[in-house]
Amino acid sequence: MIENTKGTLLPDFHIVIPARYASQRFPQKLMADLGGKPVLQWVYELALHAGAKSVTVATDHDVIEKAALGFGATVVMTRDDHENGTERLAEVAEKMGWKGDEIIVNVQGDEPFLPVALIHASVEALSQDREAEMATVACAIDQVQDFFNPNVVKVVCDEKQRALYFSRSPMPWDRDGFAENPERSGFLPVGFPALRHIGLYVYRASLLARYADLPMSPLERWEKLEQLRFLHQGIKVQVAIADGLPTHGVDTPEDLEKLRHQLSLENM
Repeated sequence: MIENTKGTLLPDFHIVIPARYASQRFPQKLMADLGGKPVLQWVYELALHAGAKSVTVATDHDVIEKAALGFGATVVMTRDDHENGTERLAEVAEKMGWKGDEIIVNVQGDEPFLPVALIHASVEALSQDREAEMATVACAIDQVQDFFNPNVVKVVCDEKQRALYFSRSPMPWDRDGFAENPERSGFLPVGFPALRHIGLYVYRASLLARYADLPMSPLERWEKLEQLRFLHQGIKVQVAIADGLPTHGVDTPEDLEKLRHQLSLENM
């Protein structure tokens, strides 16, 4: 067990970093230089800093494998037909022999500045909810343009802080406050419980072992949100609440330039 950033003891957990070489919007982005080392190495080092029992880079490409081994990472080569990171995670869990309640964190390979506190918060959330099989993270929405942006995924929770639904649509809806031109009001009501989903996922190994047998749900097909597959099957998803939105990852060359600029300012 380790202490999190708030001094609370956490159970052992594993971190897996799914690392794809190809990307439609930014090919080879994980190998792109950021402050003298590849983006993937930043992610690996922050994962080590989180105090995980193990940190594994999961890839199907020899360029990623060679680079990761070069900076000292443990690498598991996976099949090249996975449709998403969760499938790759499930294969790693099976190969590593992780079973039952062992906790596995999916850290995306393009999130070099992901706060360790978010990893700890999500692990703590899952470990404290014995009925939940996975956890994720959300933060408050305070900008009206984010609330109405379909690229900002929203989540609503029950009294136990478990996810009720994820959607690209604005939710919850202030029936009276949004009666007329809600997007033009320029602000959200004080105390409005709008939450933005942050795509960090934590699983119990037993859930990953069943993942291949979980069919795509109808709502997932329409919303294009994989997490709806779990809710459709009645799987309980605990939601940790973050203090704010973390630094954006590397989706495009423009994102990379912003992070390079951020680093240069920090090093001045």
